[in-house]
Amino acid sequence: MNSDLHSVESWSWHGKLNLVYADRLNTTQLIYNHQQAPLKVQRPFYPEGERVCHSVILHTAGGVVGGDCLSLNFHLQPHAQALITTAAASKIYRSNGQQARQTIDIKVDAGACLEWLPQETILFNGAIYRQDLRVELATEARWLGWEITRLGRSARGEKFLQGEWRSHTEIWQQGVPLWIDRQYLPGSEEVFHSPHGLAGQPIVGSLVWVGNPVDSEIVEKARSLWHGAGQAGVTLLQHGLLCRYRGASSSEVRNWFTSVWQMLRVEFLSRGSCVPRVWLV
Repeated sequence: MNSDLHSVESWSWHGKLNLVYADRLNTTQLIYNHQQAPLKVQRPFYPEGERVCHSVILHTAGGVVGGDCLSLNFHLQPHAQALITTAAASKIYRSNGQQARQTIDIKVDAGACLEWLPQETILFNGAIYRQDLRVELATEARWLGWEITRLGRSARGEKFLQGEWRSHTEIWQQGVPLWIDRQYLPGSEEVFHSPHGLAGQPIVGSLVWVGNPVDSEIVEKARSLWHGAGQAGVTLLQHGLLCRYRGASSSEVRNWFTSVWQMLRVEFLSRGSCVPRVWLV
């Protein structure tokens, strides 16, 4: 029994990635990079000028299995500007009975802004997965992040009928919680079809913008950008904006989230459209 457990643990990945960004004469540089397999970051690049540093994260193992633990830490020092995405969709395989887990801790200092835009997460039927994301914002710091999750490989006709998915997100500013969101979805036929669960739709998504007061005009702009068949909603937060999606199309939710993100860039960051090249591969 013990040898079996040891064998399972010995095959588990405990990946780590620690990135620190700093503003140097109006140029954002990646000044610290500690990585442990299977996580890795590509060389920084600057498709929209030296002010904003773009980084792409790789998961070299190709997928996540039960027992894997991934830990990511991002720190933006004062006035640093960064956009971080992933090279491909994340695949969470059917569990061996253990939970797979990803923990993300983000610290954004005064005047800094992080755009955290990972590609889709795909949970295979039977996966047991938990993601915890915590963001600590200084005064005048800004953060935009999204999460798009496909429950079951629906292109193969697979539904998420076994396993479980948990996603916990917390955004704090100087000890005050700005937004806390805890989602839990157990795999079952009932939950898959329940209007309080997936309502028969395999994809859920959330986009959050925090750091600037948002007025009703911005909310209406975000709503007007929605032209899909799924269900979508936009909510005003105390210090930002929340978009939710439930539907069946990855391209549908990504197109809407991208349009909202680019609208917010123009309104609050004085930046134009700059879609990461890795999304087009």
